[in-house]
Amino acid sequence: MFFTPKNIIFGYTSEVEDRFLNCQNSGKLPMTKYQKPEQGVKLRGAEKVARIPVKVIPTVDVLRKPDWIRVKMTAPEEVQRIKTTLRAQKLHTVCEEAACPNLTECFGGGTATFMIMGDICTRRCPFCDVAHGRPNALDADEPLHMAETIANLKLKYAVITSVDRDDLLDGGAQHFVDCIKKSRELSPTTLLEILVPDFRGRMDVALRIMTECPPDVFNHNIETVPRLYKAMRPGSDYQHSLTLLEKFKEYCPDIPTKCGLMVGIGETEEEVISLLNDLRAHGVDYVTIGQYLQPSKEHAALDRFVTPEEFERYAEHGRKLGFKNIWSAPMVRSSYFADRQYRGEPVPQVRRKTPPARKIAIQAVEA
Repeated sequence: MFFTPKNIIFGYTSEVEDRFLNCQNSGKLPMTKYQKPEQGVKLRGAEKVARIPVKVIPTVDVLRKPDWIRVKMTAPEEVQRIKTTLRAQKLHTVCEEAACPNLTECFGGGTATFMIMGDICTRRCPFCDVAHGRPNALDADEPLHMAETIANLKLKYAVITSVDRDDLLDGGAQHFVDCIKKSRELSPTTLLEILVPDFRGRMDVALRIMTECPPDVFNHNIETVPRLYKAMRPGSDYQHSLTLLEKFKEYCPDIPTKCGLMVGIGETEEEVISLLNDLRAHGVDYVTIGQYLQPSKEHAALDRFVTPEEFERYAEHGRKLGFKNIWSAPMVRSSYFADRQYRGEPVPQVRRKTPPARKIAIQAVEA
């Protein structure tokens, strides 16, 4: 049996259309005209999702987090050092813009995922906390600034992602290539993974550009199962994302491909298994699966917390399919310790809160 995510209603695409439908019976049409947001202005929360095809109803009752959803707080000095370095170079990270729960753990370990082409996305995905709006022009100095930061931080492995830039003819593909080239000039031994948008409407152009200077890992997130695409990825297409991954592999057969998805937003276990089958059939090498966590009450609702046991079933199925490495656990994100996954290491163990009674018993034994 399939379920619709909790706080969405099919049928309306905007407040303008709501008013239009309310006025139909009276014969009066609303005069309000949709106003495009000003360039550089960020829309978040309710403003961001106001015009998507599937209406989001603000969540009232938030699900209590189970004991396996735990954020590790570590090395505040290192976190601040990285933030200071990024601000000095006018750089963004998806860790900050998407409110990633692993920020302190990754920053504390000296790693970050760079987000290029600005911090305003042309898409309105209701699960994502990155702002929507009309982006500013590309910063021609950004490739150099990012390369200098990678060199200054002495990173051995860097992940570069971006917002969607549907306003650009190549979707931003050339900017990705410029960042790769400049980074390799200053840090020739650093491995580079790129996490790209879907380049919808310009895929062939973007892929041809990418072959000029391919990364060490090509990553694209499919995010969710096809049934939920209209609700969760407006403007995107499930088969298009699969084709993007497959075509890049055809252009660059020696470069591994990677794909990530989230669970807990209304999918079934059978649908996730089917999705994994599709990824393997399209030549994907690495997979990440993590728990969806609602950024705010105005975002797509959390349907359920997936148990560690279910995550392990996905990992086991992935190993049987033959992925080079599949990381499936509650706190996993697409670029979470990406260097470790690339090297073939297992996913970090799930941290669970120790019950008070058990903690007392352990202390008694140690005493």
